[in-house]
Amino acid sequence: MSDRILIIGGGITGLSCAATLRAVGFSPIVVDKGRGIGGRLSTRRSDHGTQFDHGAQYITAKTEPFRQFLDMAEAANAVERWDEDHTGWFVGTPGMSSLAKYMGAGIDVRSQIQVTSIRNTGQDIHVFSQEDTYVCDRLVVAIPAPQARQLLVNEDALTEDLGKVEMMPCLTLMAAFQSDVVPHFKMRRREEDALSWIVQDSHKPSRQTKNCWVAQANPTWSKIHLEENLETLAQTMLPLLCEQIGIPIEDNILAISHRWRYATASKMLGKQFLKTPSGQIYVGGDWCCGARVESAWMSGTAIAKDILGSI
Repeated sequence: MSDRILIIGGGITGLSCAATLRAVGFSPIVVDKGRGIGGRLSTRRSDHGTQFDHGAQYITAKTEPFRQFLDMAEAANAVERWDEDHTGWFVGTPGMSSLAKYMGAGIDVRSQIQVTSIRNTGQDIHVFSQEDTYVCDRLVVAIPAPQARQLLVNEDALTEDLGKVEMMPCLTLMAAFQSDVVPHFKMRRREEDALSWIVQDSHKPSRQTKNCWVAQANPTWSKIHLEENLETLAQTMLPLLCEQIGIPIEDNILAISHRWRYATASKMLGKQFLKTPSGQIYVGGDWCCGARVESAWMSGTAIAKDILGSI
């Protein structure tokens, strides 16, 4: 079998898989529907000169391989320790997306490619988008389980297990203020609150902007408001944030919302990836074993090692 490998999804799972394969001489292609890579390891920059980590807020390492990976990323100035409040937390510098850019260096990543369908001929796999058609021998689908199930509708060996995975949404508010008011806190997590995670994003190390906040709603609140217009949603969430941090709503200069339809898994797969009996198609993500950046990295790395072990 030749080494034509295509990866759908430029998040941490797809990038870790691609980087592991590239390290031993393969040249995988990564396609992603977004404008940039990283998935929920994202940083939003605005015309106001502000920036927000509106997806994953920080990174931790529980396993030695991922800890070693973070050590290398730290040496390359892609991440920095955020130990002022919590020992063992890392953040990308100058934004969370910096880690994704570090991982994607040298990889053939093609952005703004929306895959519409997949056809497995039994010999090779045809991946169709509105722009092009890709033909590969091995396909890695590194996107949320519900989206993967839609694309792989004809792969009975995968769809049953994919259907067992349940994912929850998360609605995020990004807000900037011009205020001299001292906030009640810089970071707080209360799972029972509508805004269950609130952080002064500009409080993280190596941030240049000031008084920028990120608030993420809990799954129940997010599900109720999921289909609201994003502008309306921002104006709904902003008073909730201002009430919590004690900054007058009149001091707000920017409020943007973001919809993460498939943020975390409430029911996980229970293993690091799925594959077809032929080993031609793999599926993985953080929904396999845990809602953490490390889990996504482990899934992608495990897929790459399984591919290499079968060649």
